[in-house]
Parts: sequence; C-alpha cells; structure tokens
Amino acid sequence: MNLKKTMLITAALTSTAALSAFAGSHGGKTATASGEMLGNTCAGCHGPRGNSFGPAIPTIAGNAATYLSDKMKAYKSGDAPSSIMGNIAKGYSDAEIDAMAGYFSKQAYKPMAQKHDAAMAKAGKKLHDKYCEKCHSEAGTLADDESGLLSGQWMPYLEYSLADFQSGAANAPKKMATKLKKLHKKEGAAGIEKLIHYYGSAK
Repeated sequence: MNLKKTMLITAALTSTAALSAFAGSHGGKTATASGEMLGNTCAGCHGPRGNSFGPAIPTIAGNAATYLSDKMKAYKSGDAPSSIMGNIAKGYSDAEIDAMAGYFSKQAYKPMAQKHDAAMAKAGKKLHDKYCEKCHSEAGTLADDESGLLSGQWMPYLEYSLADFQSGAANAPKKMATKLKKLHKKEGAAGIEKLIHYYGSAK
C-alpha cells in the first residue's frame, strides 16, 4: 500500500473515532450550536447582533428571551402567520430557537434615529399612556415586560405590524386587540400614526 493511501485511511479512521467519542460524550446526540453561531444566520435581515438596518425589519436585540423564543415557536407552528419567518423557523429545533433567543436577549438594543414629527410624537405619548403603558411599560423600553421593545423601533415596521393586527393578517394578543380597537375607534388612523411617531422619536 503506498504512503498516500495509508495516510488517507489513517485520517479517515481518526476522524471517525473523534466523531464517535464526541457523540458518546453527548449521549449519542448531536450538540446544539451556540446561540451566537445560530444568531449569525439572522444578521442578513436583523442586522449585526440583532440591530436592524432595514426599516421594515425589527431590531430583536435586547428583547426578553421568552418573548423571542415564543415568537419564533409561534412562527414555526403557524400560530403567528408569516410566509418568511414561518419557513425559516421550521428549520430550527426548539432547543436551537431557545439558544438564539438567549443570545439576542443579551445584546445591546440600539434605538434607531429616525425622522419624525415632534408634535405628533407628543400627542402619541398621551395615547401610549392611555392605551399601551400597562403592557409596554416606560414607553415600551422594558424587556422584562416580555411584550417586545417599541421605543426606537423602526417606524415602517411598526406601521406594517399594526396594520396587520388591525386587518387580522396577524394575531394580536386579546388585550392588545381590544386596546387597539378602542384607540382606532376614538382617534382613527391619525391616532395610530401619532403612536408610531412617538415610538420612533426615541434616541
């Protein structure tokens, strides 16, 4: 047997042994990749470390791990309809989703500087205090609320999301759906727009 062939066989046997030992040390199961490694696959849309540079795509950094995990699993199961995220989420196990959620929850949330109308933002603050504050405390800045960060979130994303909730294209939590309906009935589309300008005014 020539030297080259011997080296190839030796390398193959060594690799097989190493893989077997690795599997054995993990109970025969494949180890889950780290949350950071998995999270890197999201950067193309959600930006580095989850801070989005695309106005129609939300920043996910800094949100509560439970919130992020629940959202992804809802996309995966179809409880939260989405042609894009639904297909993406199906490619991950629940353990991988939890790992990603944990990673993004530890990243710094960076509010995006956006053009907004100061007068509308001021009016939007009052609407937030009346309709949204109970679930989105302190202007939607607390991850501990586990309801998603709003302050400094992209305004186009908020606009599209709220439109989906109103149309029924997306399922809003019962309490949110009730509050949103009351807000729209009282203030109309202008009230929704003021709310969006308020969240977008954060720096």
